[in-house]
Amino acid sequence: MLRNYLKIAFRNLAKNKAYSAINIIGLAVGMSVAMLIGLWIYDELSFNKFHKNYNHLAQLYINQTFNGIEGTSRAVSLPSANEVKTKYPSDFKAVALCSWNFGHLLVNGDKKVNKEGMYAEPELPEMLSLNMLKGDYATALKEPASILLSESLAKTLFGSANPLNKILKIDAKNNVKVTGVFEDLPYNSNFYDVNYYLPWSAYLANEGWVKESLQQWGNHSFQCFAQITEKGDMKTISTKIRDIEKKHASVSEKPEYFLHPMSMWHLYSDYKDGKNIGGGIQFVWLFSLIGVFVLLLACINFMNLSTARSEKRAKEVGIRKAVGSLRQQLITQFMSESMLVVAMSLVLALLIVLIALPAFNDLSGKKVEFPYTNPVFWIIVLGFSLITGFLSGSYPALYLSSFNPLSVLKGTFKVGRWAAIPRKVLVVVQFTVSITLIIGTIIVFQQIQHAKNRPVGYDRSNLLQTFTSPGTNGKYEPLRDDLLKTGVVYEMSQSSSPTTGVWSNQIGFEWEGKDPKSLPLFGIVGCTHHFGKSIDWKILEGRDFSKDFSTDTSAFVLNEAAVKLTGLKNIVGKTIRYNEKPMQVVGVIKDMVMESPYEPIKPTIFLVRYDWSNVINIRLKPNTPVDEALQKLKAVFKKYDPDTPFDFKFTDQEYDAKFRTEERVGKLARVFAVLAIFISCLGLFGLASFMAEQRIKEIGVRKVLGASVFSLWGLLSKEFVRLVILSFLIATPIAWYFLDDWLQHYDYRTTISWTIFVLSGLGATVITLLTVSYQAIRAALVNPVKSLRSE
Repeated sequence: MLRNYLKIAFRNLAKNKAYSAINIIGLAVGMSVAMLIGLWIYDELSFNKFHKNYNHLAQLYINQTFNGIEGTSRAVSLPSANEVKTKYPSDFKAVALCSWNFGHLLVNGDKKVNKEGMYAEPELPEMLSLNMLKGDYATALKEPASILLSESLAKTLFGSANPLNKILKIDAKNNVKVTGVFEDLPYNSNFYDVNYYLPWSAYLANEGWVKESLQQWGNHSFQCFAQITEKGDMKTISTKIRDIEKKHASVSEKPEYFLHPMSMWHLYSDYKDGKNIGGGIQFVWLFSLIGVFVLLLACINFMNLSTARSEKRAKEVGIRKAVGSLRQQLITQFMSESMLVVAMSLVLALLIVLIALPAFNDLSGKKVEFPYTNPVFWIIVLGFSLITGFLSGSYPALYLSSFNPLSVLKGTFKVGRWAAIPRKVLVVVQFTVSITLIIGTIIVFQQIQHAKNRPVGYDRSNLLQTFTSPGTNGKYEPLRDDLLKTGVVYEMSQSSSPTTGVWSNQIGFEWEGKDPKSLPLFGIVGCTHHFGKSIDWKILEGRDFSKDFSTDTSAFVLNEAAVKLTGLKNIVGKTIRYNEKPMQVVGVIKDMVMESPYEPIKPTIFLVRYDWSNVINIRLKPNTPVDEALQKLKAVFKKYDPDTPFDFKFTDQEYDAKFRTEERVGKLARVFAVLAIFISCLGLFGLASFMAEQRIKEIGVRKVLGASVFSLWGLLSKEFVRLVILSFLIATPIAWYFLDDWLQHYDYRTTISWTIFVLSGLGATVITLLTVSYQAIRAALVNPVKSLRSE
């Protein structure tokens, strides 16, 4: 019986090639989108699950109130971390301090590599369950002059030789011994880009400021990771450690510590006013909905085309019922046809996924691999396909099997005026989803452009940044002179932060009229005298730093946000005490966007500090060939430090990187919107084709009576246009509600204009007309003699 069903199914597919192709291609595209999104979601949800202690690992976070705003940070103080380690032994299995992930130069003979790594306490490798290929946890970071390398970095430095106990030079000054090699972490791990670990004891020994921080409760400059006991509870332990720093802090600061579980690091990383507001999880939900809806659109096509052709199969159903077929048998037959279409679509979808996966990874910034050997994937795909086949075929099967055989065989069967209503409803659903995606794509793009067009307060063009090295450190003046002599450099300076970030935030500022109960927090940037000229910041009041004024070593330049925070009028010339030292304000600059372009400008103070400044800012002369300029710069830096490669970044590229997440979301949404429209139009094309075929005799009669091609085109197109307009009216409030909520996550955001909705509606209408016009005009041009000759 099943064999007979499949044979009939194949015959029907072959007989109606156009409709079969529309169904198979539409379903295949829908299924491939669902699979790609499913792989992306799986990658997101499995972030960090490589680590065996996943459910028991956390990072120490702190909530603090500054400038009347409660903020959340993962930068903690050393005394607080040590207090957690020593005073709560029954709650924690291990606690480890570590630095941030910074670049260091590693040298083995003539092999030089600049890679990022971190200093860490000896417990961290075992807490992260690093797979040790050589060495062991106990000795990996025990000695101060040791290093733990990733497998790929070990191969880069030592090739196929055994790196264990080999000597490396780090930053051209210290020798370290390789005490272990660990397997590279997967891309979906927060520690993926940590290429090596250095001992925390070396950090304390080599960096005086770190050693001083051991007694500084207010110096929040470090990371701390903790592993709770097997029976421990994150919330309960967070409550215990909440007030560990309160007795050492100002009343206004109100520091509160808590544990942020590893399971929340990736998808729940955003905090506002001390509360977690989600993060990447919003994109998981967004793309989950898109995947479901795109697949639903493909299923709708199948339902619509199957029920639309019901009259063609009415006699078949009538005869089968007359010779004894039960309704259940007819349902099984039609379901088997549906399953056959789904099976063919699945094969095509898998082929599309294999071909599209590299481009999808590039677009989404992922390294997702096709899970050939994962049985769970195949079970989900097959189960999903069965559900898709059932959803696609259930309505047509139930509808077709319900025909009355007597009326069908007597020739009195009519589908009725209400038979088309379900099809119209499904078309409206299709275009409601498609128009919503179009509106969403436009608003995401508009938000990105709105932030990109935000005035940044300085000139990013022809500006590049690099870091001081052992050879250039402390040689600012001669280095600057040599760079200016190249003829390609307009100006050079150094600073403690790049123009794309503020790396230090401090308290301890006092001024006349300040509320004694307030504890203002300022971003602080140390720089050389030429910093303003090199980045071309905009002076609004007073003047820039200058070597002509010896007192500028005790001077401040403030941005507008900092002036607003102080509340002082005519601030130039006034004194602000910084850690009890009087500093005179000599200038006010226009606010610069140094951090997130979506957030308010941070109140920032600039001061002359050559000893803090390890970021080198170089502005090239306008119209200078970049390749020529870089070769000259490279020669100068090689003169000072032949062992360190000249590694640089253009400021405009670093600034553009701040939009990477939103741009990826926008590009993905754009692709999915195009595919949704494609699937919807594919179904619309099939329905228009069927309608034209169904009304061919009516069109012939109208032509004989004098109807023009244009009027016939309007007759066949207007019904579809009405449905799309209805879809637009439904999609508009839905899109506005969700997108307005999405924009609330950004302090600096665009406004939603009514023109976006109008243009989206017009675009959908034009696409609809283009889709149905081919079939409508084709039907209108048919010679009426051919369509009426049998009458």
